[in-house]
Amino acid sequence: MRSIGIGGLFCFLICFTCMGVGYGQDLHVLKVKNVKQLHDFFKYRENDRPIISGHRGGIVQGFPENSIEAFENTLKHTPAFFEIDPRLTKDSVIVLVHDATLDRTTTGTGKVIDYTWDELKKLSLKDHLGNVTPYRIPSLEEVIKWSKGKTIINLDKKDVPLEMTAAIIKKHKAHAHVMVTVHTAEQARYYYDQDKRQMFSAFVRTMEEFQAFEEEGIPWSQIMAYVGPLSKPENKQLYDLLHERGVKVMISAAPSYDKLESAEERKAAYIKAIEEGADVIESDLPIEVGTALQPKYGGDELNAKFFGTQQARPNR
Repeated sequence: MRSIGIGGLFCFLICFTCMGVGYGQDLHVLKVKNVKQLHDFFKYRENDRPIISGHRGGIVQGFPENSIEAFENTLKHTPAFFEIDPRLTKDSVIVLVHDATLDRTTTGTGKVIDYTWDELKKLSLKDHLGNVTPYRIPSLEEVIKWSKGKTIINLDKKDVPLEMTAAIIKKHKAHAHVMVTVHTAEQARYYYDQDKRQMFSAFVRTMEEFQAFEEEGIPWSQIMAYVGPLSKPENKQLYDLLHERGVKVMISAAPSYDKLESAEERKAAYIKAIEEGADVIESDLPIEVGTALQPKYGGDELNAKFFGTQQARPNR
């Protein structure tokens, strides 16, 4: 009998576990069916249910970042939308890889841009501990199709030209569930001029950046504001101005609160960020954030209508 080795046994166990647990288990989904509902989902309302963003899908052993499997694993535990990282292949296919190189997250080496899509399909993804999994790099097209009717995806800005990003959203008629991260008001203006329906996750970390969006004239009703990695007292004026314009505020806990040593410390930090005015927490640990914030849900929030469940499909 042929030996499969430790690595092969790990992959087998992951596959077996996923097949056994995933089938028939409900997913928490975001019930956003059209552009109007997407804009309304991110509209600021006092005492709304907090929203969770899974940074790269989340970090869980056996589930690699930027993979459909990681997204689905998160949705089995908590409703969330996902910040993901599109990059270009040698033959101009948009795939999901955070780093410019393959070494950390896959069994490949070198730059993503030096490989064709067919070549990348042959690689396996690694989880955050470096374990090789049976999963592969997804294309952005696959993720756009998968996410429709389940969640919202937020496309970070990596090496994909703005025009290519705008084109793939248009091709798939995906403005109701695909938003784009913009680092400047000028980037937002480009997308807005291509399609007036576009929803943005915008860097609004300072009063200067706030003023730039004011001057650019992008509708605040189509903006969720990323204000930084920390909830700080000096940000209250910025929070208030954004809330007055109906804009939800997002904190990214990935480089900050997620790094705290204990689960209790992290829980306290997530709750405090919400209490201080944040509406959205982006995290590498979205399942943990969901558990921490669950007691804050009463079921009668104005945005409760956007949260639901559906049966998961059998694993791929």
